[in-house]
Amino acid sequence: MKQRKSGSNTAKIFYYFRIAVLFSGTAILFFACENNIEKIKAFSSVDILPQVEAKQFETLYTDSGKVRFHIKAPKLLQFETEGKTYLEFPEGIELVKYDEKQTVISSITADYAKKFEKEEKWEAKNNVIATNAQGDTLKTEHLIWEEKEEIIYTEEFVRIIRPDQIITGIGFQSDQAMQNWRIKNPRGTIYIDVEDTPPASSDTAEQIPRPETSPQSGQQPVRFNN
Repeated sequence: MKQRKSGSNTAKIFYYFRIAVLFSGTAILFFACENNIEKIKAFSSVDILPQVEAKQFETLYTDSGKVRFHIKAPKLLQFETEGKTYLEFPEGIELVKYDEKQTVISSITADYAKKFEKEEKWEAKNNVIATNAQGDTLKTEHLIWEEKEEIIYTEEFVRIIRPDQIITGIGFQSDQAMQNWRIKNPRGTIYIDVEDTPPASSDTAEQIPRPETSPQSGQQPVRFNN
């Protein structure tokens, strides 16, 4: 009887041992799978690669056969995420706008820009400079341009440099030609004596070079018809 009891105990110990090994194996397998999943997630979370990349990008946007915008940029990247396409200009951009008579009416330069294709919305950042046909110059660090609404605006600090004055404030809105603009919260105005203050020696009369109104000779820009 004692031998049978001993054999029975051995069988039970072996049975429990098998169960313990089974659970341990399952735990190890689950842990390994979880680690693999985490590795996959980490691998898939890398930056999205661009679909298109171009250097020394230059193009003309036309409407009804007439040039509306001339864009130049050292580098262009095109991305598509969740069905949405956007263009990125990581090394800066220069954009010139024309009227129906092909006359330059405004220009924008920035160290960084992005365009959301579907929304027809532009975002410019860092050292943003916009000018109009009258020579008024807007300086800010962030500017939004909505093509559909034909407006540009910002909620950041702005400085408007005119031939006879400098106006500063917070927030700005204007039509895309910068003909009718307003500063939301004006901070102050500095009047300049043009006759007594040489423009070249004062930052208050700083002027930026006007972008070229046509591509350089020998270049064949891409044309997009809107």
